[in-house]
Amino acid sequence: MSCGDVNKPDCAEALARLEFFIDHELPNADFEQIKQHLEDCGPCLQIADLERTVKALVARSCTEHAPETLRQRVLVRIREVHVTITEQPG
Repeated sequence: MSCGDVNKPDCAEALARLEFFIDHELPNADFEQIKQHLEDCGPCLQIADLERTVKALVARSCTEHAPETLRQRVLVRIREVHVTITEQPG
């Protein structure tokens, strides 16, 4: 289908919704669409596997709760980095 290129619509869409996919926060039809894309696109599947691994590691390692202001700053920064990465010319 695609090649993991964030400039290709299928990959960009799958990667943009990856966090929601991993957390099972998508409607069934959207979930199945992303699932099918990951089955067909090795590079996107590798990214999804890395995201799952990081999420599981953080969940196991972090038992203390960060202050809400810190949490919000970190989330904003993660989104900024994600946007920067997805907007880079391929």
